[in-house]
Amino acid sequence: MLTAKRVVIATICGFVFGIVCMLLASSNPDSTAPITTTLKWAIIISRTMLGFTIGISALRLSWWLHGIVLGIITSIPMTIPLFDRIGIALGTVVMGIIYGVLTELITTVLFKAKSAGRS
Repeated sequence: MLTAKRVVIATICGFVFGIVCMLLASSNPDSTAPITTTLKWAIIISRTMLGFTIGISALRLSWWLHGIVLGIITSIPMTIPLFDRIGIALGTVVMGIIYGVLTELITTVLFKAKSAGRS
């Protein structure tokens, strides 16, 4: 059964990790061009959606695998404009996996908000 507790906690985690991700992306001193405001918001919204997706998902997977799978799935759209820079695209997916696992860890293990697919 879907619980509001799980959705809220996972979405808040996603938002916090979105802020962290945006700050990490914009702190690169070697960058030739600064990150635009639109891209900063896209990063925050994407990671918040990762949290929301984790919160509403009913996939029957262990919590860590659930975080990995949804981290990959929700990071792929962010990599589409980065196909010419494969290193950044790969980093985006890896960070999505990390944020997905951390969101699941906090939501499922720390706050004990079980997924709709698990009892």
